[in-house]
Amino acid sequence: MQELKQKTIKIIEILKTEFPNSRCSLNYENPFQLLIATILAAQCTDARVNQVTKEILFPKYKTPEDFLKVPVEKLESDIHSTGFYKNKAKSIRKCCQTLVEKFNSEVPKTMKELLTLGGVGRKTANVVLGECFGMPEGIVVDTHVTRISQKLGLTKEQNADKIELDLNKITPKNDWVAFAQLIVDHGRKTCNAKKPKCNSCNLVPYCLFVEN
Repeated sequence: MQELKQKTIKIIEILKTEFPNSRCSLNYENPFQLLIATILAAQCTDARVNQVTKEILFPKYKTPEDFLKVPVEKLESDIHSTGFYKNKAKSIRKCCQTLVEKFNSEVPKTMKELLTLGGVGRKTANVVLGECFGMPEGIVVDTHVTRISQKLGLTKEQNADKIELDLNKITPKNDWVAFAQLIVDHGRKTCNAKKPKCNSCNLVPYCLFVEN
């Protein structure tokens, strides 16, 4: 365990040097906007989500009530390009309904409460808790974090919740937010799922699956 902790700290140091301006790639102005954007980001690029939220959603829908007033067909049309639009529209409306009914239209600040919202799992909750409130209850586990943490030998698990538990144990708590963001940056720039650039990767000494 101690060896894995030291390895993780070194990986974080290397990535912080490579990505000194690493940050959440979803654009938002408040916790509610980030909550909606993160729901939309499931199986969609952040760039596409940012385009939709900037040009269509956030100028039009500013509160949970706004999302509930519009016919679901219109909401589906507005988010169509993010994919899985019917399920996402349903999740957004359930989320907003609960925000209005239980939380006075305010985004709650605990994992337990966030998980009562439609379309919100631990990943989304940790994004909001870490980014907006500085109180993550764990590391955000997306496809980049899953794939790269396995390649680096930081976890052998396949389930996102179990991967999160493994990473939480070996990552300093004050780096929980940064770790996920740095790994995403690394995945986008260097460790591409289909064609990783191992020849230019700064993490090669720590990787178990280097490709020639």
